[in-house]
Amino acid sequence: MGNFINLLAVGVLLTFIFVGLAYLIALSNNNRMKGFGLAIIIWLFLAVIYDGLFILSLIVFEDYHLESFSLISTMFNPIDLSRILIMLKLDVAALLGYTGAVFNKFLGTGLGIGVAFTALIAWVILPLAAYLKIAEKKDF
Repeated sequence: MGNFINLLAVGVLLTFIFVGLAYLIALSNNNRMKGFGLAIIIWLFLAVIYDGLFILSLIVFEDYHLESFSLISTMFNPIDLSRILIMLKLDVAALLGYTGAVFNKFLGTGLGIGVAFTALIAWVILPLAAYLKIAEKKDF
């Protein structure tokens, strides 16, 4: 039951995040095609390109201790953060290899899960705050 609630909470947060980003993009762009293109680019970056850049940076800087870097950079992508939260809750973090052990060490604790959910909630609040700021200035 706990896994289902975690999946449901993460799914709801991801929905709120991307709806908030969509509203922010729609309000900040008057040209529909530019807004649609920006939405596709943001989604593509967060879903595909960010992972590639993250793995590339881990490979290039493999001689350094990258535990804190990988934890912090994961907070900047809500899709990866929610994916890792679900994998940790299902006890399949071993599939992630070394980074799975790092994430399990920090995000597997109560503090880590709290920090991860706080980061996801910040991903909801920041686009909403920007949306409200732009909406106040806009003359409809």
